Amino acid sequence: MAKELPVYLFVGFLESGKTSFIQETFEDPQFESGDKTLLLVCEEGEVEYDESKFAFPGTTVAVLEDKSELNPENLARLAKESDAGRVVIEYNGMWLMNDLSEAMPENWIVYQVIATADGKTALTHARDSAMRSLMLDKLAASELIVFNRAEAVNNEADRMELHQLVRQASRRCDIAYEFADGSVAYDDIPDPLPFDVDAPIIEIGDSDFGIWYMDCQDEPAKYDGKTVRYLAQVCHSDLAGPNSFVPGRFAMTCCVQDIEFVGFPCEYDKQNTLKQRDWIRITAKVQHKYHKIYGEKGVVLKAISVEPTEKPAGVEDYVTFY
Repeated sequence: MAKELPVYLFVGFLESGKTSFIQETFEDPQFESGDKTLLLVCEEGEVEYDESKFAFPGTTVAVLEDKSELNPENLARLAKESDAGRVVIEYNGMWLMNDLSEAMPENWIVYQVIATADGKTALTHARDSAMRSLMLDKLAASELIVFNRAEAVNNEADRMELHQLVRQASRRCDIAYEFADGSVAYDDIPDPLPFDVDAPIIEIGDSDFGIWYMDCQDEPAKYDGKTVRYLAQVCHSDLAGPNSFVPGRFAMTCCVQDIEFVGFPCEYDKQNTLKQRDWIRITAKVQHKYHKIYGEKGVVLKAISVEPTEKPAGVEDYVTFY
């Protein structure tokens, strides 16, 4: 089996500051690992790399001119030719994360994802449905987003809008604002959960399923062994496994074109009595264990009770993640 290669991924639109961020990282001696580095550039902006300032030797810069070059065979070849012990990727903001996931060789393991955004254009992008969808695609995988040129969004209303944008994609992504003088401010807007995770039965509000789904997905150990109750729709899927179904909700990540069904597999020996898309009120035990739908450990529910119901008045057909 090929040696595992750690991948450090930088995502964001063109001119969002990715190159400058990576340049500064490579000038920092603390980023030295003793390994040769493959720097994979998937789009070229106005700023170019100054390799003479890199704090460590052995870096190979490879530019992918076209998306067709993003494939496992080509990436494996580049890693072999550079004798790389790690990979840093400046990813094209117009390409989906799934495209990269499918293109990476099996031994490439993503260690860290950092997003950058231009404070002057971030809100414009966020308010455009197509660009917002691309932003959410990157934010969902990111551990940190840095809004540079932050003077443009240095007010309460803009910060709140950006905070909600990030939280729509992830509750675990940290948010930082970098100013022209080099100073950095971190987002400190609280994100209290709208339910009590320490209650004997965690009651999920009819509009809060998306928030619980994201939090449970991000921190499954926090819910392991606990009991939850929530409003759901029935989804029958062979992927759920025998005597199982998926009690979930339709969720909107960006706009109506992006609505999809989300939920966790649930063990229930009477699942054949349920009809597709029927509304139910389910009480279930949360388990964090292996399931084939994940290929590893993940959230698996075990039904305690399943009660048929109607969609309550005022409840939307879909939920959001914030």
